[in-house]
Amino acid sequence: MSLTLEERKQYNRHLILDEIGEVGQLKLKQAKVLVIGAGGLGCPVLQYLTAAGVGTIGIIDHDVVDQSNLQRQILYTIKDIGLSKAETAAKRLSQLNPFVLFNSYNEKLTRENAIALFPNYDIIIDGSDNFSTRYLANDAAVITNKPLVYGAIFKFEGQVSVFNYLGSGTYRCLYPTPPKPEDSPNCSEIGVLGVLPGIIGSLQANEAIKIICGIGDVLTNRLLLFDALSLNQQILGFEKDETSEIMALEKDYNFFCGITSTKEITLDELNKNKEHYNLLDVREVSERERYHIGGQHIPLGQLSKRFQEIDITLPVVVYCKSGKRSNSAISYLKTQLDEVVFYNLKEGL
Repeated sequence: MSLTLEERKQYNRHLILDEIGEVGQLKLKQAKVLVIGAGGLGCPVLQYLTAAGVGTIGIIDHDVVDQSNLQRQILYTIKDIGLSKAETAAKRLSQLNPFVLFNSYNEKLTRENAIALFPNYDIIIDGSDNFSTRYLANDAAVITNKPLVYGAIFKFEGQVSVFNYLGSGTYRCLYPTPPKPEDSPNCSEIGVLGVLPGIIGSLQANEAIKIICGIGDVLTNRLLLFDALSLNQQILGFEKDETSEIMALEKDYNFFCGITSTKEITLDELNKNKEHYNLLDVREVSERERYHIGGQHIPLGQLSKRFQEIDITLPVVVYCKSGKRSNSAISYLKTQLDEVVFYNLKEGL
């Protein structure tokens, strides 16, 4: 394998770096990287890996572009609202670098497809926004012996690390047990500074490039913490847990993370029998103002103080954008209103 004349023009600034040069650029061209999530973190990861010339990039994401994404997910435009993130990202990135092959998977990461997909790639990059997917990605990476580049964001703070690289520690060494669902809100509930995922995602892309080219000091057995408000940055060390062996995937990662299974109803089923249910919208005020399907409105963060306001004269269908927050809401409400029948609106609005 060699670089074409056009590729040499494209990657000139890499080729004149002694640490990368033609050897390193060929390593990038031969590399295959799978990015989980084409959202806040995934967008900068994908852009920089594409620009760097990673030869094959996989993108797995089952979500569609929402207007609220545009504040930080800079791959998309207003014209992309409602379109598949994975497919839209691949199309736009191909315009940045025609020498890269993109594989888009318009699906959610699951036990089945993780084990099937991971062996096809050299590096896995986790740009997910929930603990169920993070533990799944970690365990599947260990089982398939793939390095995992981790990133996470919370309001104004971010984290980066590299797991399972050359025998290093894993996500479970750092976080042996997941937090309770009510203690781990996502950006839809608490917000996030728009530039933060750009910073953290760029750092993830940097770690991937270092691994591929064999340069620098890869961030293993260490966790980088970044605060966007103060620009303080810390690197904390952690030890590999030699007693922790990951031999198989969990049967249910939602259950493992404390997200209990609930009865579900589709939007079509609900519309056919709407008079038989009361509706509860647990999204934020701004989401409610843009669109709703009726019913009461109590944001997830206010449920613990306002659950007694819920009309329980009929079974209650709880809804949000994707079904995640409504599922968390039902898990809490069952502890307070155990006699009430709750349904989760499947896959949300």
